[in-house]
Amino acid sequence: MTELVKVENNTYGDAQELVKKSMYVSMAAGLVPVPVFDFLAITGIQIEMLRRLSHLYGVTFMEGKVKNLVAALIGGSFPSSFAPVFAGLSKMIPVVGTTIGAVTLPLIAGASTYAIGKVFIQHFESGGTFLTFDPKSVRAYYAEQFKEGKVVAAETKKATA
Repeated sequence: MTELVKVENNTYGDAQELVKKSMYVSMAAGLVPVPVFDFLAITGIQIEMLRRLSHLYGVTFMEGKVKNLVAALIGGSFPSSFAPVFAGLSKMIPVVGTTIGAVTLPLIAGASTYAIGKVFIQHFESGGTFLTFDPKSVRAYYAEQFKEGKVVAAETKKATA
């Protein structure tokens, strides 16, 4: 007789793992010494993370909508939203700028990716979709997760140094 094996659905755990991996990749992209390219790479990583999260939760992915939602979400918190741009552009300053960018951008990129992932996990866990996402209502949670993400990213950076 064939026995059926029930596979436990661990969507939440898989989502958490995806956010951590995306954070690591974003941190690595932050090390790229080419201004603007790093910012585009980090944005691409975040969009791909959200595509994969939407797949995990069975939510229809809408790239154009997602880009607008992410911009609206991080645009509401000036220091964290523009920090990657400023850190990336600082790489244009010979020697000093590259050093500043190499130190700050990986942490900021990791924290931002972490926070975006955590916000969307919470939204998807509550049954939300990209169409029902309201960036204004989660900005405080994003800011809280960004702070937590900076700590996680800093610990990761120390562990790999």
